[in-house]
Amino acid sequence: MFTRKGPRLAYIDWARGLAVLLMIGAHTVDAWTRTSARRGPVFRDIIMLGGFAAPLFLWIAGVVLVLSAAGTVRRGGTRKEAAEAVCRRGLEIFVLAFLFRLQGFIITPGSHVVTLFRVDILNIMGPAVALAGVLWMAAKSPVVLAVVYAGVAAAFAMVAPIVRTMGAVDRLPMWFQWYMRPTGDLTMFTVFPWAGFVFAGAAVGAVLLAARESPAETSAAMRRREHLVHAGIAVAGVALVWVGFYTASLPAIYRQSSFWTSSPTYFAIRVGVITTVFAVLYAAEQAAARFGVAFTALERFGRRSLFVYWIHVELVYGYATWPIHGRLPLWGVGLAYLAFTTLIYGAVVLFDRYRAQPRQISLEYKAQAV
Repeated sequence: MFTRKGPRLAYIDWARGLAVLLMIGAHTVDAWTRTSARRGPVFRDIIMLGGFAAPLFLWIAGVVLVLSAAGTVRRGGTRKEAAEAVCRRGLEIFVLAFLFRLQGFIITPGSHVVTLFRVDILNIMGPAVALAGVLWMAAKSPVVLAVVYAGVAAAFAMVAPIVRTMGAVDRLPMWFQWYMRPTGDLTMFTVFPWAGFVFAGAAVGAVLLAARESPAETSAAMRRREHLVHAGIAVAGVALVWVGFYTASLPAIYRQSSFWTSSPTYFAIRVGVITTVFAVLYAAEQAAARFGVAFTALERFGRRSLFVYWIHVELVYGYATWPIHGRLPLWGVGLAYLAFTTLIYGAVVLFDRYRAQPRQISLEYKAQAV
């Protein structure tokens, strides 16, 4: 949902596109599956897989913010200007979170006005991106930046079980409490540990930046180094998954913790899986480029992830699909998911055409003027 200017890396768009497909799947299954079909391993596994959409979005936002800031400097901007651009984008995302809720409040009336302040993924992503931008300005070396981001990510994960049981949180204003620990349906995400995914992604972004900024004699040498870096990222991802499962088998160090929500072990597993998949997508992009294969639909979904997020939630949960809410078997949800995803892709294509129109008109006007 955080986009970067300049040449796009297809595998990053693929990763974001994959997150879009998982997100739509998670929401359609949640909204349209009937109660009797919500039992058993199939439904459980689908929900678990769909649960990777949010951390993947947050993680990619971290990767992209680092590359975007570096691109600003490469084009002649100062580090301060680059950091300010990232911070502004973080603020924009945070504001968009409330506009999104306002849209839902208007389109699907009946909710209490307090739901306008419900904490969702954009509420967490925005401030995390802004804080990552500040840290980017403070640490000039990509290697140091990677270490700092990784440390912050680990801190967010390790502190999460403590924050959720702290008595001091009770003394915070109600609105801030919603960001610290779950409060019914008013808290879809919390700062701890969810913001940590942004910093985990930013750490990988800093590693990629370090590889790009290292001197290379030839383009072939640069490609080899890039291959090695992504191989190392894959190894690190697998190692994180192993560490997560291993530490989950040990006695808990917290007085109270839930594996599926606040546990640092599950955080490590998810980061490890996402990191590994990211490296696999890089390898897939290299192979696809060699054979001239393009995944246009997935890439387009990735480029328009915020647009898809913006329009699909109300369609899935709102009045438009009310007749099938909680009424479909799993196979029916699967068919509806395919049809709905096709519909959303059509909307993305139309959106792209609409966005291209003013540019085309401007080019034609300039040509006529000349």
